[in-house]
Amino acid sequence: MPADTKSYRRYLKPEVVSRLKTMELRARMVVEGFMTGLHKSPYHGFSVEFAEHRQYMPGDNIRYIDWKVYGKSDRFYVKEYEEETNLKAYLLLDTSASMGYTSDKKYLQKLEYCSYLAAAFTFLMLKQRDSVGLVGFDERIHTYIPPRSSASHLHILLQHLDKQKASDKTDIAETLHEMAERIKRRGLIIILSDLLDDPQKILAGLKHFRHRKHEVIVLQTLDPAEREFSFPREAIFEDMETGEEITTLPWQIKKDYQNTFNAVFDEFARECRMSNIDYHRIDTSQTYDYSLFAYLNKRSKLF
Repeated sequence: MPADTKSYRRYLKPEVVSRLKTMELRARMVVEGFMTGLHKSPYHGFSVEFAEHRQYMPGDNIRYIDWKVYGKSDRFYVKEYEEETNLKAYLLLDTSASMGYTSDKKYLQKLEYCSYLAAAFTFLMLKQRDSVGLVGFDERIHTYIPPRSSASHLHILLQHLDKQKASDKTDIAETLHEMAERIKRRGLIIILSDLLDDPQKILAGLKHFRHRKHEVIVLQTLDPAEREFSFPREAIFEDMETGEEITTLPWQIKKDYQNTFNAVFDEFARECRMSNIDYHRIDTSQTYDYSLFAYLNKRSKLF
């Protein structure tokens, strides 16, 4: 098959997929009355039933638009149905300009790294017969693929992951609040981002999901240079999202930078724990499959 049309298949390396088949992502909380990740859904074998209406979003299948409601309200609403699974998972992928950074050619850019992680989670969730969807965002939501549980949905999501490009500024909190309002049924929210935005605003958005009874996993993905500030010589640093530049001697401010960085995200991690938000930091110097299994193994010990 032509590489240009099937390049997205690189996201599923055989050695990673073979291991994913034996893994179970265990959700920490009860979602819709069942323990997810360990279930045999009671909906299998039954016809799906209408649940509710919600506002139409780009990416929704137009066949689910309720034209009677449109005729009365002049607004597009789609019909939501009870799925043949008890869990809906949403992968929220940050595609802002900072996600295109890598300090060394031997490391993946953060966006590509997170795309690999998202592909692995997609495979895992569908293997468990759960539904999974994709939300791509920078300053706004630009990609929305509703959760589905069919096997064919895997290739749809991988194709969209393959198209994601790092661009524009970021507004993580705005996306979190918007999705928290849009997602009506409780589910699993997985955020893949470097979180290089206002931490307090991000926390407010994460807590919005928790207020709505969603389970939240935050995978902060960083380049090692962003944590260590290990630049050897005088350098000009440019903000990838604003273009602002500053010239400095890295070794003179390295210690202060590390202290500030650690203080900010240690406090962020503490706030997440207090709100039952599963926060985990990932380093792109590690292979993405290593990071994935390290996270899943750590998570399995909680049960």
